[in-house]
Amino acid sequence: QLQASGGGLVQAGGSLRLSCAASGIILRINTMGWYRQAPGKQRELVATISSGGSTKYVDSVKGRFTISRDGAKNTVYLQMNSLKPEDTAVYYCKAITMVYDYWGQGTLVTVSS
Repeated sequence: QLQASGGGLVQAGGSLRLSCAASGIILRINTMGWYRQAPGKQRELVATISSGGSTKYVDSVKGRFTISRDGAKNTVYLQMNSLKPEDTAVYYCKAITMVYDYWGQGTLVTVSS
């Protein structure tokens, strides 16, 4: 019900844009967000965006990543600029409703030095 795309291999300093489209979710989606999990590490929050457009970012991506949302399409985006090798991870999108949280399948981002 959440389909993420846009991952890939990029050199340090490069950019990628992730997309995550929600389908088949009949409940109203409140917050959407991106999380990531690097090898051997726990999943961490990267960025969230509320239904009203308020955004939050983890400190390590502030100024480099931008989260946005198309409410009509139930799609969330993550524009990632100035990528660093430490951004390498599987990125997951999440959609939060009042009843249930939905997770996407993950998309791999690899940043080479």
